[in-house]
Amino acid sequence: MTRTIRSAIGSHVGGLALLMAMFATPAVCAQSLERELVVSVVDSEDRPVGDLGPERFVVREDGRQREVLRVSRAATPMQIVVLVDTSQAATRPMVEMREALDRFVTAMHRGNEIAIVTFGDRPTILVDYTSSLETLRSAIRRLFAMPGSGAYLLDAMDLVLRGIERRESRRPVILALTTEGIEYSTTYYRAVLDKLESTGAAFHALVVETDRTAVVQDEAGRDRAFVVAEGTKLSGGRRDELLTSQAIDDTMARIATDLSQQYLVVYARPDSLIPPKRIEVAVTGAGLEARATPVRAGTGS
Repeated sequence: MTRTIRSAIGSHVGGLALLMAMFATPAVCAQSLERELVVSVVDSEDRPVGDLGPERFVVREDGRQREVLRVSRAATPMQIVVLVDTSQAATRPMVEMREALDRFVTAMHRGNEIAIVTFGDRPTILVDYTSSLETLRSAIRRLFAMPGSGAYLLDAMDLVLRGIERRESRRPVILALTTEGIEYSTTYYRAVLDKLESTGAAFHALVVETDRTAVVQDEAGRDRAFVVAEGTKLSGGRRDELLTSQAIDDTMARIATDLSQQYLVVYARPDSLIPPKRIEVAVTGAGLEARATPVRAGTGS
């Protein structure tokens, strides 16, 4: 805010009053607010890069560079929802999916909360948020593909995001393990993308190719493809498309390592009523790639 003072030009008394006013009234400067990003940094081999300082990060909002104040390890516990495709299309890769999920929860359960939701036939909460490894493993052993069923990925994401919103999760993560079977969701893609943005959830998608001849690109299928492509990019997540189910385990392990070694980047944003439309993060250094998830204001990370 700029304070406007009317001066009395040509008047000694007015000039003195103006001078006194300038010294008596502190200047009101544009204030800066601290904002936070959870950032993954990987090299050209998709390996996490550690020990980077603030000088290595570049943050831009709508093209304007912001001052990076602090960088540390992201230590806030995560609330991870694993969405698992149990439609008929997941019949062939289901064994590999169960094995990879078992290793993933083993690596990630300490200090975090994990929920498992299936979306074959309809979205179903298989196990609610828990840090219990045995509870998670028991749920994974009950994962089976449902004959004659289709997938409801977007409906499941809508359900999960509503839950994240109610819980006011501080560091929400959604990991979808899906195939390319027929999608039956009725949730509109824009509703999912809007909720991803408002909740500050990072969305990661691992898509296993099963039978491309069975992929039906109707409206629901196109919506799913758009959410997988744009939702992962806009939320700072990663998208992995696998040609074989044999690659599921290694990819899930990479995601676990990525999540475990993220940065918390704190930067300054000028106080404004209009939030930025686009936030970009880069790191200096050849072959390095950064992905960022904005932390929802008021939650901290």
